Amino acid sequence: MNFILALDQGTTSSRAILFDQSGALRAVAQKEFRQIFPQPGWVEHDPVDIWTTQREVASEVLAGANVDASEVAAIGITNQRETTIVWDRKTGAPICHAIVWQDRRTAARCEQLKADGRAGLIQQRTGLVIDAYFSATKLRWILDHVPGARARAEAGELAFGTVDSWLVWNLTGGAAHVTDVSNASRTMLFNIHTCDWDDELLALFDVPRSLLPRVISSSEVAGETRLFQKPIPIAGIAGDQQAALFGQACMSSGMAKNTYGTGCFMLMNTGSRAVASDNQLLTTVAWRVGGEVEYALEGSVFIAGAAVQWLRDGLGLIRSSGEVEKLATSVPDTGGVYFVPAFAGLGAPHWDPHARGLACGLTRGTTGAHLARAALDSIAYQTADLLEAMEKDSGIRLAELRVDGGASLNDYLIQFQADLLGVPIVRPQVSETTALGAAYLAGLAVGFWKSKDDIARHWQVSKRFEPGMDSARRDELRAGWRTALERTRL
Repeated sequence: MNFILALDQGTTSSRAILFDQSGALRAVAQKEFRQIFPQPGWVEHDPVDIWTTQREVASEVLAGANVDASEVAAIGITNQRETTIVWDRKTGAPICHAIVWQDRRTAARCEQLKADGRAGLIQQRTGLVIDAYFSATKLRWILDHVPGARARAEAGELAFGTVDSWLVWNLTGGAAHVTDVSNASRTMLFNIHTCDWDDELLALFDVPRSLLPRVISSSEVAGETRLFQKPIPIAGIAGDQQAALFGQACMSSGMAKNTYGTGCFMLMNTGSRAVASDNQLLTTVAWRVGGEVEYALEGSVFIAGAAVQWLRDGLGLIRSSGEVEKLATSVPDTGGVYFVPAFAGLGAPHWDPHARGLACGLTRGTTGAHLARAALDSIAYQTADLLEAMEKDSGIRLAELRVDGGASLNDYLIQFQADLLGVPIVRPQVSETTALGAAYLAGLAVGFWKSKDDIARHWQVSKRFEPGMDSARRDELRAGWRTALERTRL
């Protein structure tokens, strides 16, 4: 068998990618699907759209590469995390739209939990801060607001899952209701120390245990699919950011990656140690492979590449996202402009859901180019805040940062990021690290790759960015950023 098929189910599109034994990408297919915004702050997906597009691109990539299912050793799945789906166990039909990770409808419930003094318990058990980002309050909302949902859940008629569970259920025709430890750790219902659902948290959120999927390892045969003529084992599952960490071969404690996508997600491998954060970062399960659990510190930025999309769609400054680098570098600096893209509040390490976007330092001489440069710089500033908090928590001084995601191809942004961090940044040869991580996890489970060391040997550098800014200038810029941040607080 010559290939691993990775299913990469993201927030705006479903993709399927074929990798060969060297870790090289051999074929890719992608389809976007509908985004649903019923009310301000609400974000939904139709789970049927998710499944349909994912099935279609999987068939398309095999047909396009002229690959028979018998040549595929395994399927690996990686997915948008925290997005919450509930479906009927008998029919497989969703009982409502999926509530997406970006959705803020349960923010008030989260504030009440904080006021009730639950933050310490939740952080100790789950490694998470209380926020509407995670699945628990979304699931509780569905049980409380969809007619008949709670009674049906208590009768054992319904199943809950994050997107990985939904895909595996459909791939196996309902034979497997599972999730892996990395996705489970994002629900706010999972004890990351015992690696099991937590009864006290289930009681707190009033969630029947019968709803929940069985928790498995990230590299383990979960079942098989027969949708592609011949059976293929489903052997790897990981949430998108943990998969990217694995795909970047950050397999030793202290190694870190940052993914520049719609948002930014920085993860640092902390090995077998679940580091409790004093700086409002998240402690999450990175993966479980061969019976060994490894953990990571994580910081998330809500708006990164989405700021560039706003320049395009909201302001019309550019016609495509690829034009932003040329516009930004047409001026020597931002002209003193700072842009804080707090469109959906601020993520780690600030966790302020009430903050709102801000551009400051504007003068009569400010142009669209200055704003474009400030928007790119805002991604780097938010990442610098994450790394500063991460180094304080872990006690580790980062040696280099590995990067991926669409915006990591922007040379101006990544060079400014290296300058701002004072740390070398490395861009890998294979940019599809999220899908690659899922492929690696699946391949390990079926012997396609022999070990993590075997995988690490495949990882190669495409470009290295060395920091070139003096510390005085760096401190000056970051002081200006902190002032701008304070002005976003309503």
